[in-house]
Amino acid sequence: MAEPTDPGPVLDRRGAPGCSGHAHTALIARSDEELVAGVVPYVEEGLRAGDTVLLCLPPDTHGLVTSALGERASAVESDSRICLLGARVADAMGVTREWITRAAGSGSGRLRIAGQVQFGAEPRSWREGLRYEAAANRILADDPVSALCLFDRRALPAEVLGGVPATHPELLVGGQLVPSSAFADQREFALRLPLPREPLEDAGPVFAATDSPSLASLRGELRRVIHERVPDPDQAEDLHFAASEVASNAFRHGSRPVSAQVWVDEDQLICAITDSGPGFDDPFAGFRPAHGDDLALGGMGLWLARKLWDHVDALPRRPGVTVRLSSRLR
Repeated sequence: MAEPTDPGPVLDRRGAPGCSGHAHTALIARSDEELVAGVVPYVEEGLRAGDTVLLCLPPDTHGLVTSALGERASAVESDSRICLLGARVADAMGVTREWITRAAGSGSGRLRIAGQVQFGAEPRSWREGLRYEAAANRILADDPVSALCLFDRRALPAEVLGGVPATHPELLVGGQLVPSSAFADQREFALRLPLPREPLEDAGPVFAATDSPSLASLRGELRRVIHERVPDPDQAEDLHFAASEVASNAFRHGSRPVSAQVWVDEDQLICAITDSGPGFDDPFAGFRPAHGDDLALGGMGLWLARKLWDHVDALPRRPGVTVRLSSRLR
């Protein structure tokens, strides 16, 4: 598919249809100059409008942008967690929600983000980043937030660049905001993202339970295998806690038989829990607590898993669903 090139100064879309809610624009750049040329006018527009302007950038890009802004940089906020530096997607979504709330109480009431998601070096991280971009369109659809997402053609693989037009309803091309013809149903896009098979899985699991008799039994078995194989006791406790929550969901919302498998080596642990119930096919489940910000209402199983494991995938089966958890070991 064609990709945008040669971005110039951004045009304010404040008066465009639908601007009261979420605006999500992509800029693909070939150089530092193109990145700066796209971001700086966008930031300046936000400052003039009284928006809360937030840079969510890795250090190198942040330095380029603030240097170009000069004295105006002092009026701009910064939070790199939203670009997945030192944060998982569930945490980044929570931080975004905090900034939206903060922006609502000042200026125009609108949050304006310039962000550059860090996709990492591995296919499973590329998948996670693209799913994050897709989820933002669903989860933030009604919120007063604009986002200009930066993509560096020099550093990103074709798999990521190919997904940019599909996850952004607008593209910044030559200083003009144009609709993306590839943008469509974000749920369907996320469900089609390939799930890379880890070589670790070819060696066979170190633990397998085909029909656990009870939640307590499965929790105990998972505790044993995780604590035996994960060197860091704090990480082991976190991984077991989240896996137990997923197992609880399998027994509470699914049907027996409930099965589990664990693969592990010195670098990585994978845990897959499968039930035989009605299942679900929401690829964004767990990006926020199921019942909103009131955690007393429950619905936190997948959300906790996304906060404590690096990667969480809910894979529909017929019948049932497999929740696959994966993390690098510390």
